[in-house]
Amino acid sequence: MQYRELGNTGLKISSLGFGASSLGSVFHETKEKESIKAVETAIEGGINFIDVSPYYGSFKAETVLGKALKSIPRQKFYLSTKVGRYCKDGINSWDYSAERAVSSVYESMERLNVDYIDIINVHDIEFQASLPGGLQKVCEETLPALVELKQKGVVGHVGITDLQLKNIKWVVEHSDDGMVECILNFCHYCLNDDELLDYLDFFEERGIGIINASPLSMGLLSQRGVPEWHPAPRSLVDVCGKAAQFCMEKDYPIEKLAIQYSVANPRIASTLFSSANPQNVARNIEWANEEIDEQLVTDVRNIIGSQMRVSWANT
Repeated sequence: MQYRELGNTGLKISSLGFGASSLGSVFHETKEKESIKAVETAIEGGINFIDVSPYYGSFKAETVLGKALKSIPRQKFYLSTKVGRYCKDGINSWDYSAERAVSSVYESMERLNVDYIDIINVHDIEFQASLPGGLQKVCEETLPALVELKQKGVVGHVGITDLQLKNIKWVVEHSDDGMVECILNFCHYCLNDDELLDYLDFFEERGIGIINASPLSMGLLSQRGVPEWHPAPRSLVDVCGKAAQFCMEKDYPIEKLAIQYSVANPRIASTLFSSANPQNVARNIEWANEEIDEQLVTDVRNIIGSQMRVSWANT
């Protein structure tokens, strides 16, 4: 496992990180004992960066992760969670106020069985863009509240997350220098979309750490086929299916290629994947440690062709 500096935070995190959304039964029903074993397998395999959110599974992901972390020494992992986006009883809600952000952090710590959080992120900031105060509220209210918690030693570092890179850039530009220490973006550094490359210089010039998530592009890059709920346009779904079939014929799972591609860029500190299956976790770690087939990457990107960087709206 490789370990990389996360911007100027001083944290050195694993190039492959564990995203705990699956522990909340976000994609399908999961068993708690197996989920806990998945976390343990990640740590045993050299992963030291874990990301979660109260939104995942209506707090379930944090709760299950907290049970897993009870038996793992605190120095073995860096923990990231989020504020701003929530779900309870199947109803989504968004609250980026300072008061809710602060209370959310303390609630998360209780569920996670920790007394501090290494990274606290403002979750999916694009939803605040359409709420009163717009993205300016993130800059003037949410982030300052989290920085206060940092000054108190409750959290270590402050970041933001979003699907839309332009929103992340805007908030960084309109916040005080150094306020945003790291960013988390998903589905924009994978085999079918590398838009994140256009923003690396911008973040690096400011010492901001870069975290990538969803190397399988939320299931687009999968032999199992694209899930019905996926928001990608049909044209993109079709070419990704062809790419998966091509890899299968080469006896090289597209999931393997996707993991390897996403962790290979040294300018990206970590790439997060999610699984509640211990065998899948161990397999992904094994893949990440193997050499990538560069010719196959070229072949797959040729198949994707004009659908490269085709994206969708967050939901």
